[in-house]
Amino acid sequence: MNDPIPIRTSWLDFPDVILHASETAVKQHVAYTNAKAGDSDAAFQLVQDTISPEAVAKIIDLAAGGVPLLASAHAFEKTGVNAIPEAMADELAERTGFPVDGSIVQINVVGHTGANGFARLAKQALFDGDVVEGVDYLLVDDFIGQGGTLANLKGYIESKGGRVIGATVLTGKPFSAKLTPTNEQLTALRQKHGEQLETWWISRFGHDFDRLTQSEARYLERTPDALTIRDKIAAAE
Repeated sequence: MNDPIPIRTSWLDFPDVILHASETAVKQHVAYTNAKAGDSDAAFQLVQDTISPEAVAKIIDLAAGGVPLLASAHAFEKTGVNAIPEAMADELAERTGFPVDGSIVQINVVGHTGANGFARLAKQALFDGDVVEGVDYLLVDDFIGQGGTLANLKGYIESKGGRVIGATVLTGKPFSAKLTPTNEQLTALRQKHGEQLETWWISRFGHDFDRLTQSEARYLERTPDALTIRDKIAAAE
């Protein structure tokens, strides 16, 4: 039986995710493995050593004088609860004065670390918790790959009446920071795989291709055919 379908909302003019450090700087840090497995002290050390003052300045600029709530993705990993997002949110709170919202939590285990693209698409993060209606939120995570976790956290918050103004992550590939797919990408995806795949996608994931992330759309468009996509996702489930 499939997991409940996560909620996604329209991208509109959603800004690029703000990155702090290179993948090498983060993933080869001495504290990374323990931080990923739930060691709060290791996570604090990692964040302290790799957070970027320039990126913090961009976050403050993005808020445009407002005071958004910092919502971190409390991801469950195979080795424990990833401590990095929460440590990063706490450090950003110190540097920006923005409050941390600790009420929103991820409620399922997806095991995305080291997973391929189809596993990430098949096993998507689900969230629960109180959202303050009409309040601005800034999403915080340790890593962006395909961007699905941020897309689902955004969708959850906005479905409950919050406003998500942007997102920041400790690391990830620069091209992954662009979450909104381009019209050209969507056209190429639809032309390659046809209407039938998008109809199946809506029934399986609850949204059309417009609410994919740019990296997800790119991954699907590069897959040889629609049958391969469906088979790979079924196998990953």
